[in-house]
Amino acid sequence: MPKSRQLEALIAQLNQIRSAPTSELGLATLSQIMASRHSIAIAQAARLVGEFEIRALMPDLVSAFDRLMVKAKDRDPGCRGKAAIADSLYRLEHADEGLFLQGIRHVQWEPTWGAQVDTAPKLRGLCALGLVRMNYGNALIELADLLADPEVEARIGAARAIAYSENPFGVALLRLRIKVGDTPTVVGECMAALLQLSVPDTLPLAATLLHAGTKESDPREVIERAEVIALVLGESRLPAALPVLQTWWQTITHRDLRETGLLAIATLRQDDALQWLLQLLAEGSLRDAKAALEALRLYQQENFLWSKVQAILEQRPELTFDP
Repeated sequence: MPKSRQLEALIAQLNQIRSAPTSELGLATLSQIMASRHSIAIAQAARLVGEFEIRALMPDLVSAFDRLMVKAKDRDPGCRGKAAIADSLYRLEHADEGLFLQGIRHVQWEPTWGAQVDTAPKLRGLCALGLVRMNYGNALIELADLLADPEVEARIGAARAIAYSENPFGVALLRLRIKVGDTPTVVGECMAALLQLSVPDTLPLAATLLHAGTKESDPREVIERAEVIALVLGESRLPAALPVLQTWWQTITHRDLRETGLLAIATLRQDDALQWLLQLLAEGSLRDAKAALEALRLYQQENFLWSKVQAILEQRPELTFDP
């Protein structure tokens, strides 16, 4: 049977047992698929094993991972199978560091449009989580290396794994990554991780990075970094983040950043933050009031708060709201 037909047949078998993967037929089918040569089908089977927490098939996952690591780019193009297996083993609390160490160090170069691309950064990040979950003794060393990975996705995975570890020694690694510099996305992930590990030490650093981006003439990357950090602070829901954001917002002349600052304040979902936005809506300049109204859209379905917004709009006819 042609390879494409084999894959179609395996996917059809998977679809038949999706509603009952823990049945006798389901277990047999999943085991059969993970022993196959088709990494796409293996990835789908692995996700089911993880989703339904089928620990009896953990040996099948490990065996499939080992096979896909041999001639990896040929047997598992895109690294999808190994990544799905690592994710499921992490969720199932697999306790053998050997597999996760192999995965966190795996680089898989594949040709694309005349160049070469590493398709394994997601795998490295997932294996980082696996090492943390199993309390591997040298996990922080591996995470330090991963935080210096050439690929953005891998560095993001490292930051998330450090946060998950709750290890206070990870604070120094994250701050170093931020200080050395990185893409706004990675800096944002490092900031989010720091806020989970050490709020008092992190807020002053966040404030410094925010104030580096306030005006149109600032470098684009600095402005993007400030936008990301502001939104991370908002998503943290920390009451202590409100004065940091308010102080920053009062110094901003960059129009888009002012709007981002108000959105971040709204995202805090703190009473003091919402009252401040309502006051800005009622008393601020027309431009600021419009931006506050846009930020408060988050609460359009919350009748108690939105009734206050509507009452203010009745007093300011120059403000229009387009639902």
